[in-house]
Formats: sequence, C-alpha cells, structure tokens
Amino acid sequence: MTKIGIECHVQLLTRSKIFCSCPTLGDENPNTRICPTCLGLPGSKPVLNKEALNQALKVALALNCKVSEETFFSRKSYFYPDLVKNYQITQYEFPIGAKGKLENINITRIHLEEDPGALIHQGNTCLIDYNRSGIPLIEIVTEPDFKTPNEVRLFLKKLITMLEYLGVYNRTSEAALKADANISTTGEKVEIKNITGLKEIQRALEYEASRQEAEPAKIQETRGWNPEKGITFPMRTKEFEEDYGYIADPDLPKITFSKTLINTFKKSLPELSLDKVQRFKKTYSLPDEDAETLASEKLLADLFEEVAKKIDPKLAARWLRRDLLKVLHYNKKSLKDIKLDAQHVIELLDLLQQNKINDATAKELLIKLIEKPFSPSTHVKKEKLTMIESSEELESMCKDVIKNNKDVVESYKAGKEESIHYLVGQVMRLSKGKANPKEVQKILKKLI
Repeated sequence: MTKIGIECHVQLLTRSKIFCSCPTLGDENPNTRICPTCLGLPGSKPVLNKEALNQALKVALALNCKVSEETFFSRKSYFYPDLVKNYQITQYEFPIGAKGKLENINITRIHLEEDPGALIHQGNTCLIDYNRSGIPLIEIVTEPDFKTPNEVRLFLKKLITMLEYLGVYNRTSEAALKADANISTTGEKVEIKNITGLKEIQRALEYEASRQEAEPAKIQETRGWNPEKGITFPMRTKEFEEDYGYIADPDLPKITFSKTLINTFKKSLPELSLDKVQRFKKTYSLPDEDAETLASEKLLADLFEEVAKKIDPKLAARWLRRDLLKVLHYNKKSLKDIKLDAQHVIELLDLLQQNKINDATAKELLIKLIEKPFSPSTHVKKEKLTMIESSEELESMCKDVIKNNKDVVESYKAGKEESIHYLVGQVMRLSKGKANPKEVQKILKKLI
C-alpha cells in the first residue's frame, strides 16, 4: 500500500529577511542582498521579523492547528556549503502550530525557519549565492495520508490557494514553494528532497512509486530529483532528528502567544476559498465545478462577485470560468498580468444579456479586453456591432442564402440536420456577424 507524506516549504511575503533587515526582493546579482547576519559572521545577532511570525500564525490558524502557547527557535546542525553557520535556525520542540487539518489531510506541524543559500552548478564548478540565506520560510508537514501522487498535487493546489487568500504567498515565484516528499510502497520509506513546482512533485512521486514497485526499498534513504532525466538518484542514507543535535538558540528569546492575541488573529482571517465555494453554491446557485474554479484564485473570485452584482450570476460564472480563463491560458497570462476592469466586464456581459451582441462578438471583445482596457459599449456603438434586430432584414438574408444554396437546403430536407448549421453560418457571414444565430436558425427552418 502506497503511503505519501510531504514537507512543504513556503516563502513568506515579507519585505525583509527573517532575522535581519536585508530585502527579500531586489538586486538579483549573486551575493548582493546579504549582511553579517546572513553570513553568520562572528558578533552578528539575529533579530526576529515580527511580520514573518504573524504570517506563520495566520497560516497555523487557517489550517485549524492548535497554536503553541510558547515556542522558541533551535539550531539544527548539519554541514553543507550553502549553510554558512553550519546550523539552520528553525523550530523543533514546540512548533507554532500542530495537529491541524486541510479537508481530509492531517497536518502534523507548521513552523518557521530560515532558508539556506543556493548552490549553482556550472559544469564541474559549484558556486554559492547567499541572497536566499535568511529568507523566511514556513514548513508545513503532513501525515502520510496521501495514497497517490495526484492526491498530493491536488492538495498543494488547495494549500497554495489558501495561502494566497491569506496574503502570505506569491505563486508567480517558482522558488517560493518547494517540497520534500516521503513515500513508501513495498518497503522502507524514501525521502525525495527539494522538488520545485507541482508538476515536478507529481512526476517525482510517480517515478519513485514505480521504482519501488520494481525494486523494494531495503533501507531508509534520501534521494534527489533530476527533472531533466525524470529520475530520482541516491544522495545519502536517511538522517533522523537526533542526528541534527538540536539546541535552543541562545540569541533569540522565547515567544508566547496569549489567548487574546490568538482570538484576535482568528477573527482577522479572511473568508478562505473552501468557505467561498460553499457560499457561491448557496448564494448564486452555482454548480460545484463553477464555484470551485471561481474560488480557486482570489482575484477571479473578487472579479466574479463584482460582476455578479449587475449581471446574472450564472452568465457571469460561465463567461469568467470558461471564456476568460481560456483566453488567458491561450495567451499564457494570468489575471495578475493584465489590467481588467470589472466595469468593462459588466458592460460586455450586459450587452450580451440584452441581446445587443452575440456570443461571437462578445468573445472578440473579451480577447481585446485582455490586451488593453476600453469601454465595450462605446466600442460596439462606434464599430456598429449591435445585433440586427429587424426580423424583416434577417428574413431577407435567409431567403438569399436559401436561394444560393439549394443543394444544402435539399440535404436538410432529406434529413441531414447538420446542414442547417452551414446555412446559419452563411447568414452570419452575410450579416458580418451581427445576426442572432438562434433567431436565424428559427427563420431558416420556418422558410424551408
């Protein structure tokens, strides 16, 4: 039986590092955002970033964890080139939160720690960039509740959405989320280290599951993931917690969370995606898939709610979930990349709702809105894109098409229902896309 657990490392959205004032973003040249504290130089002292602590506390509460009344930082000793002090400042004995849950997955613990530097391999040379040293991370550890790699990917998608709603995570940075995965199928547990990205996490687990089925693991070991070759490779035998020689960090004070503070943070939590899904279904009578897709991204959910104030919610949901996301995907963009005004979307869907434009025109306007903002109603008026409302004009066009496509008409009469679509297309072409396809089909059938 396959058992999988993950240790997810998430970079928090703070302006400065966890134990010093060096910026988390800025100059990307190697070793430019560093100071004596980042480099662990003699005499340097860490000072805890309060915002990092607050963000970690919010995540713990959102994951329904029991918050520790008292916690402190420890030194986790191990030797690696990217770890300048030969120890990492982390939390071990008393994490910020423990025994939480996200849907059906149990959360073992969540704690704060610092990121090491980054190793850059160039041929036979290994360079070290310490810009990441001291970046604030939260580590979220789950129980081995996953049975398939796909379950892990779906869980991480929901976790990422929750973190975005809390305002502590930015999905545009691939380095902002990494995971270690523990998997066992037919033998001992194997850990795969430092996998970046949801697709790679699933690929690594799928490969390792098939490898273990062919060759059961006889010892607990740590393996790396090579995304280019699509294989895991042995790194070392698995360490145990006692191997790290944890000691309390004497340079950092103990932290206490009062019940008043915890309750204040609980009340300040925003409505999260899972709650929003239930509200969307109840308030707007949306089907499960629409509600889940719209709530999967905060910007999309906020846009939907703004549009639904003026437009039929089901129409708004269908266009935002289907057409908007399709156009964004085709252009390899996200809502964060464009300037989409909710008022312009309302104008567009209002024109459609009132039958002033057809679906084809609405889709063309939506594509243009992705490129730059403009008023759809003004554009439709200026370009004379309003649908033809005169039944006499439509009937005249339909008669012309019937007259010029007698073979297709006979085909329809003979029972080929799909022939009507060709005739409708010809009328749409004649009207330059301004006819109502449903009305055209109705008139054609009546005339034939």
